[in-house]
Amino acid sequence: MNQVQNKRLAWRSGFFLLFILAPPLNIFRFDLNLNHFILFGFPWTLGMEAFQQGTIGAMEMGLNMLFRFFLPLALVLAGGLYITWKWGRLYCGWLCPHFSVVEMINALMRRASGKVTMWDKDRLPENQLDGTHIEPDRKWWLVTLAAVLFFSFLWAVALLTYLLPPKEIYGNLFNGSLTRNQTIFISVATMLLMIEFTFARHLFCRFGCALGLFQSLVWMGNKKAMVVAYDRKRAKACISCDNSCEHACPMRLKPRSIKRRMFTCTQCMQCIEACEDVQNETAGIPLLKMLEDHCALDVSDRDFGYKPDVPSGCFLLESQGKKKCCH
Repeated sequence: MNQVQNKRLAWRSGFFLLFILAPPLNIFRFDLNLNHFILFGFPWTLGMEAFQQGTIGAMEMGLNMLFRFFLPLALVLAGGLYITWKWGRLYCGWLCPHFSVVEMINALMRRASGKVTMWDKDRLPENQLDGTHIEPDRKWWLVTLAAVLFFSFLWAVALLTYLLPPKEIYGNLFNGSLTRNQTIFISVATMLLMIEFTFARHLFCRFGCALGLFQSLVWMGNKKAMVVAYDRKRAKACISCDNSCEHACPMRLKPRSIKRRMFTCTQCMQCIEACEDVQNETAGIPLLKMLEDHCALDVSDRDFGYKPDVPSGCFLLESQGKKKCCH
């Protein structure tokens, strides 16, 4: 695991903990009993009840709407749009707690069956040119199923704590005194998540997640956004490769393709790491690289049948003292 993947692991782990602990620590949640949000321990309301009761005037109500709803919403949307426009589904690959589970189950399922998903036709190679060595063992199915059950249950409980007081939920769970509705919610949510994590986790990321789909659409609209690019001029260097880059992709994409076919790329950069490991064995420069601005046009414009002229130094390594390609 290189430095980039170590950073991803740290970011994903930290955000996953935040996702689980945000309600118990009152960092962020919506309390159905109180019928308002709680943010950093303080109630986050618009003051609608106070306005109806006449304790605040129209001016104060208007300011509440502006500073507690429209302005925060605009800031979040603007920040999200900018990040997505520039760097694509960065949230998915570096923060999303769902994608963290997807990657973990991918790895476990490969150890159990040699396949990353239940729908793969063929097993992946046990020995890859990027140094990966995984010999499938059916015993890993026990670990895989246990992980699916654990994270499905954890997700179900966490989701409920975003709606009801966490102290009540965890207290009832610990004492075995969950209410009927709480039991139904956790049971149904756990069952649905188990099905999704086991059979349809990639389909959900591609087509079921509204946030992910929105990021992909915005990213596709910017031809100069950061993208995994393939040095086609040195394609002969791929002849002896075993598609290690494709095997490494957790979304089951083909990183040497055009941007449209990498619609759901999460910018995890695992394909690039695999290519680097393969090429380093032959003292070659990696054929895959994260590029943006004018360098990214070689991937984006090919969607429309063009063969754009891109700066000649796009794929040169900065460590070799070459001038950076993208301006």
